[in-house]
Amino acid sequence: MLNMVRRCQRAVSRFAGEGDIRFIHVGKTGGSAVRHALGEWSGLSKRRIIIHWHDLRFTDLPVGDQAIFFLRDPVRRFVSSFYSRQRQGRPKYDNPWNSDEALAFSRFHTANELARGLSAADAEVREHAQDAMRGIQHVNQPYGWWFRDEASLLSRVDDIFFIGFQEQLADDFNRLRSMLGIPAEARLPDDEVLAHRAPDGTDRSLDPEAERNLRDWYAADFRLYERCRDLVRAHSRLGGR
Repeated sequence: MLNMVRRCQRAVSRFAGEGDIRFIHVGKTGGSAVRHALGEWSGLSKRRIIIHWHDLRFTDLPVGDQAIFFLRDPVRRFVSSFYSRQRQGRPKYDNPWNSDEALAFSRFHTANELARGLSAADAEVREHAQDAMRGIQHVNQPYGWWFRDEASLLSRVDDIFFIGFQEQLADDFNRLRSMLGIPAEARLPDDEVLAHRAPDGTDRSLDPEAERNLRDWYAADFRLYERCRDLVRAHSRLGGR
């Protein structure tokens, strides 16, 4: 019976000329939790959802398909990325460091140290910090990797189904669930491992110099992040608030 309902829902979507919806997993934005929840309940969605890892870019999206993606304040995303890779993805994953990461984490032990290093008086420390920013996974993957730039994003607004934000993850997931017709029982995982959250006690603090350096380094990310905030405010159909 359940399979028949799913087939009917998808047939109606196809008849209406609607393409697939693709979940684009932008790293360190709450995507692991959303992926888990969608993976469990997507079979009851009104539209077919294809869930991707980090490999699908918005710029690669097939014409006629739409995207779901979540973003996060770029500074907070940096902090999450730093500690996720320092743990080598554990406990949810086990992705050993590459040689660049091993060198970076031997030199910088906290996110604040690395961010401050970008403006260090010592030229060698600045160079090491820049190398680390370019060598650590996630840290070295700006929003431009998925979206190219603001103009590219704006040229395909019709291909955006939903933009969510990590800062309001639970509320935005509930809005997304409702838009997809997924039952209210669908929830984000509470388990730290399934949600891929940093353990309690992680030093997420940044001093003002570190914050300034990161805002300069990720200036293009901030422009794209704010433009997505503007899009959500201007287009209620995108679902966020």
